[in-house]
Parts: sequence; C-alpha cells; structure tokens
Amino acid sequence: MDEPLRSKTATIDIYIKLAQYPILAEKIRLRMREELFRRGIISKTDFEAEVKLKAMESQIREGLRDPFNEEPAATWQKRKAFIRDYHTDFYFGHNLSSQLFEQIVQEVLNDQPSPSPSVELSFNPELAPWELLFEQGKTYEKLPPPELEKVRHHLEEIKAVLIKGMLSDQLPYVGVARKVFDVRDLEWIHQRRIGGGKIGGKAAGMLLAWKILQQRDPEIGPDISQHIAIPESYFIATEVIYDFRLMNKLDYLMNQKYRSLDEIRDDYPKIVEAHLQGRFPEKIVDQLRDVLDTVGNMPLIVRSSSLLEDNFGHSFAGKYQSHFLPNQGTPEQNLQELLDAIRRIYASTLNPDAILYRQRHNLIDYDERMAILLQTLRGRPYGRYFLPSVAGVGFSQNTFRWNPKIRREEGFLRMVWGIGTRAVDRVSNDYPRLIALSHPNLRPETTAKAIRQYTQRYVDVIDLQENAFKTLPMREVLEELMARGYPDLRYITSVDKGDYIEDLISAGAMVNSHKLILTFDYLIRQPKFVKLMRTALMRLEQAYNRPVDIEFTVEIVPDYPYPDFVLHVLQCRPLSQREEGGPIIVPRNIPEEDILFTSYELIPDGKIEGIRYAIFVDPRQYRQIASQTTRLELGRAIGRLNKKLEGKTFIVIGPGRWGSANIDLGVRVSYADIYNTRALIEMAIASEDGVPELSYGTHFYQDLVEAGIHSLPLHLQNPKSCFDWSFFCNSPNVLAELSPQDAPVADYLRVIDVPAVAGGRRLTILMDGSGDEAIGFLTSGDWREGKEDKGTVSTF
Repeated sequence: MDEPLRSKTATIDIYIKLAQYPILAEKIRLRMREELFRRGIISKTDFEAEVKLKAMESQIREGLRDPFNEEPAATWQKRKAFIRDYHTDFYFGHNLSSQLFEQIVQEVLNDQPSPSPSVELSFNPELAPWELLFEQGKTYEKLPPPELEKVRHHLEEIKAVLIKGMLSDQLPYVGVARKVFDVRDLEWIHQRRIGGGKIGGKAAGMLLAWKILQQRDPEIGPDISQHIAIPESYFIATEVIYDFRLMNKLDYLMNQKYRSLDEIRDDYPKIVEAHLQGRFPEKIVDQLRDVLDTVGNMPLIVRSSSLLEDNFGHSFAGKYQSHFLPNQGTPEQNLQELLDAIRRIYASTLNPDAILYRQRHNLIDYDERMAILLQTLRGRPYGRYFLPSVAGVGFSQNTFRWNPKIRREEGFLRMVWGIGTRAVDRVSNDYPRLIALSHPNLRPETTAKAIRQYTQRYVDVIDLQENAFKTLPMREVLEELMARGYPDLRYITSVDKGDYIEDLISAGAMVNSHKLILTFDYLIRQPKFVKLMRTALMRLEQAYNRPVDIEFTVEIVPDYPYPDFVLHVLQCRPLSQREEGGPIIVPRNIPEEDILFTSYELIPDGKIEGIRYAIFVDPRQYRQIASQTTRLELGRAIGRLNKKLEGKTFIVIGPGRWGSANIDLGVRVSYADIYNTRALIEMAIASEDGVPELSYGTHFYQDLVEAGIHSLPLHLQNPKSCFDWSFFCNSPNVLAELSPQDAPVADYLRVIDVPAVAGGRRLTILMDGSGDEAIGFLTSGDWREGKEDKGTVSTF
C-alpha cells in the first residue's frame, strides 16, 4: 500500500489508490464529495444531475433502446453507483490536491474501529463489520470468569447483533439463542454461509436445538452432549434468491401472492418451468461446487429454510419443498441436480398452499425470502441401499393419548425405518410406530392382528446403484440387508407367529423375512434410548418455554452390555397448540334422541358450538365408488364448499384417513380444501382390532392445529361409540342449493343444514381428552350468524 502509484494522471491515481481499499472506498468517496460540495466546486444537485445524465448515456452505449422497460430498477441504481464513483474521482482529481486526498484516506483509516484491548467497547456493534465483532467477541470469551462478568453485557450485545443479522431477528428466538450460542459457534455458521442474508428458520431452529442439547450445566439435568449431533450442513442465505430472480428477470413474480387462488394454481406450473430455466451467479455455483467436493459421494438433502419457516408462531410445515439427492453421478451431474433442487425450492415459495397459508395467517404482505439448508443425509450404506435404521418426528407434549396412563408431558414419537418422510407425511396404506414416551411399551393396538395391520410396509431409501430416491416394499429391502448381516435387525423387527408377536432373538437368527414385521419393540425397551429421547424433548421445551417438535434420526452404536445411541437433530420448531379453554365436562343428562354421535378413543380436548352445516361422506358408499375420477371429484367439491361456507360454522365428516395420498383410504384433500372448517372428523368403521393411525404428528395435522381445526376420530367399532346414521343419511341434502355445479356427486356427498332439520337447534361437539370421550349433540342457543367465530390457537 506504500508503493508509488503507477499513473501520472490524478484521476487514475485516485482510482488505483482506492482499488486498494475495497471496503473503505465507499466511505472515502463520500468524504471526497463532501469536500467538493463544501468548497463550492460543484453543488450536490448539479453533481447528481450529471451522474444521471452520464448513466443514461451509458445505457445507450450498451444497446438499451427502451431503458425503462429493458433495465430493472435495481440495475439502474447499480449503474448510477458506478458512474457516481467515477465522477467523484474525476472532479476531485481535476480540482483538489493529492495531499488532500491522502489526508482524507488517513482520516477514514483512523476512524476505523478495531478490537478493543480494554473491557469497554470503543465502537457500535450495530454498525461494525462482522469480522470485527467475531474478533472482539472471541477476545471477551477468553477472559477469566471475573473479568468476563464485567463485559458480559457487551458480549451479549455482540451475539445479539450477529444472531439478528445471520440467523433470525425474531425476538423470542434471539432471546433464547444468545444464551446458548458462543461467538465461535456463530463464526462457524458464518463460514458455512453461501451468499448474503440470513440462513432461514429451519436452519436456525436446527442449530439452536443442537446448542441447547450440547449444554453441560448440572442445573439443567444430565449431560447428553456426547449423544447429540447434527448433519454436516451448509447454508445458502436469503439474498441469493433475490440475485437469482433478478438475474433471470423473475422479480415480476413478487406480486403473484396478491392474485386469486385460481390464478395462482393455474400459473404455478409455468412458474416452476421458468425457475428451472434460470441461471445462478457464477460465484454461487463455484461455492456449491466446493461443497460437493467436500462431501464427496454422500447422499444429500436440500431443504427449504425460509424466514417464516419453523418460527415462533407459524411452522409452515410441509408448505415448501425438500429434495433428496443420491449424489452418485459425475461431479457435473451432481452439481446440476443440486442446482435444479434449489430452483424447485425457490419456485415453491409461490405454490398455492404456501400462499394460502400466508393469507390465512395474515402474513401475505411479509417479504418471504427463501434460504436453503444443504445437509448430508444421515444413515449408512448397506449394499445398494442407503438409509438410517431409525427416523421420525418427536413431540415434547403428547396430546394423542390412547390410554389414561399416558402422561402428556413426557412426549410422543412417530418412528419409521428408513428415511423419515413416512413419519411426517400421510402416506398410503402405511403406518409409523406410535410411541408414548411415558409408557413406550403401551401400544394403541392390543392384538397381534392389529399390530400386523398397523405396521410399516414400505421404506424410503437411496438406491446407490440407480442414483435414485425410492419407496420400496419393506421386505424387499430387508432381504437385501439381511443377506449382508444387517446389524440393527433385532432393534427394529419382531417375528410374526400368527397368534402372537415374538422378539427376534439376535441379528444372526435364521428367520424368513416374510415373517418379520417392523415394531421397534426391542429398541424401545432400551432404557438409554427412551431416556435420551425424553430428556432431549423436555430440555428443548424448557429452553423454548413452549412445546416443540423435532425431526430426527437415531444412530445405534454397539456397546456392551447394552447399545448406545446418538440423536441426530434434523429440525426443531415451536409447536402450535390450541389455547386452554378450561376442562371439558360431558353432560350426562342429554336426551338420547339428541345425540348424533359419541366416540371413546384417542380424543383431543376442545369444544365447538353452534355448528350449522355438516358435510358428510358416507364411508360405506365411498367404498362402493368404482370411479377414481369420482373419488377425486369429491375432494374438489369439498374444496368448493369450503370457499362457499366461509364465515359459517361447519364440520366435515367422512372415511379416515382424510388427506391421504391413497384415495382408497379416504378423501384426498389438502389444507386449501378444508381451512374454513371447524372440525375434520375421521370415521373408522372397519371391524379389525385396534385403531387406525391418524393425522397426529404429520404436516397435515400441524395445518389443522394452526388453523384452529379439531381432528376427531370416530371409532365406531368400539361398542360404546354410536352414530346416528339416519340423521346423516336421510336428512335433506342441500349440496345442489349451495353448490349447483357439484350436484352430480350428491349421491356420495351430503350437506346437512342442521337447524333446518332440527327445528332451529344446532350441533355442539364436546371433546374431553382426559376422559377420552367425545359427544356431538343437538342443542339450542343464540345462533345469530354474526356470532359465529373461528377457533383460536396459541401462536406463542
């Protein structure tokens, strides 16, 4: 920097000198302009007018004939910034001395903050460069405890500034995060960040959960830090999506969220295609190529991590996309698949369900920026297949009680073998293992027949040979793994003996794979496993000061005499729950003729009053529908009724499982089809033992909770339960009156105007989770239309 300048001309001297100060050049030029204006060499107004004129001339030189339409506003501002810099150098070099220039440079350098050797800060952390904050913070953290206490307030401020700039500016998050992150943690995150901006809610939640569980404070309980891990992770920050859309002229899509839902649905395929054609800045591509070089051929998952996702109030569960990348191709193929996955996730910010969710939660005006969480997939290769042995979703509070012994506060798991998608999505004819952590061996199913029926039949894996994510029959994958001596076999399977289920004695036992079913029985009898899961969930709830859920995998580590376990946290979010409205008491004096239904298993807590309309799909008739088109049309018709009945109090009743991808099991609806209903009631009328697996813990269920929609099962195979078939099947059907276009499906879809049938009375539903009892009955009340309200939920 002390070398002589190479040019003889003053303007070029200044330009070359300032090139040596890439960060400070802006501040130096600002001081140079202040001198020009103060000395009267040119006024600020005239200077800016010349900048604008020269910028317009540069547009013509670069071939723009219609600049207003051909150049985005952001590019125009960037153009003017370049011209302003060159014009500053020109005026200063031709009118003021080189000595004054050197003096300004030195003044700016002297004003630069630097890490303070004293305990007091000498700069404003809100304005300081992050590199300076990292250095000052690490200096503080090295101090002996007595000295550290004197500057803790400064250290907390530094961490808060870094957290708000890089992770989240939500104050509840910041309040928890600054207590558990140290400055080196934040520097590590910064080093793995690609592009500018924040890393998004999903990434921020995962990192916060990891650090909470890494704490070694005897006051918060036993040390489990050695049993907690996260995948290798990288973060594509929120500003990259702006650069991508600007570069590909897709920024016009920012107003898409204000269009009608029908327009949004129609436009979405074209939006996806437009994103797939887009290019990324070369710097971003180079950084992603470096990441792929680092992780090698490990399978990857590319996950959405928007600013609104997994936050303190709205989870956006399942609204945006995630993509699995086997990562077994050539380096260029792997890179292109990664870029395509990012493009699809960017496009998913404009998908109809996400926009509708934002509308329903008053978030539509929020600038939803999408970051990307790029992680190695947890699991191991076994021959041609890559998968974890245990994956699932865990909840710190268990509202899904199937037995009075179950304690809600000790948590709940939905667990699967293989990649955990089958634990969080409603999949066809398949069931995860449900585990109440207070009583892990107490199953919802009570007989061998029921256990056999409600078990996992398919597994999601990475096929390393075919470089593909696949869903395969469980036994097909088991046979492949057993042939290679699968070490975790006895932890996840049991032997079906027909009349009873028996433990697999050892992993090397000779047994036909067709006799094996997935039960996880041996695993959940391991005290270390149950204690680890329960402790982790309770500790996270304590730190967040509200219930949480996590997505996880568990690594089984061989040890003697009992195995050990490592919990890999993939995601953590505050869990929405309904507000407590006091205990529900079911009256015992309701006339029998006024009772429309009762149910006695897996009952949530809640109350719905003044129900005017009941939308009813008869499960018996639904089974008889031969046409798949007709079954799909029922879901669409319910979606149309959902819009037409907005502002009315109505419920939807039909064959469980609502929202299933398999329309043989239930009516296919999404959140967009049922968001105005007050309750979604699933009827289980099969004669088999046990109870069907319901929505709890899925993304679909989380939608219901956040929308204030109760999910209620009617287990009519229970002899205590009842259902007034005559009322629901023989009352007048007002479907054609409400929605004439849906009259063709009136044989299968009924809409009952309850007060019209019941002499002005309406339907009330009381749900007593503690007593495991629900009742729907006709009653009188003040049912003016203006008094109908939507249910409320706690958003913490």
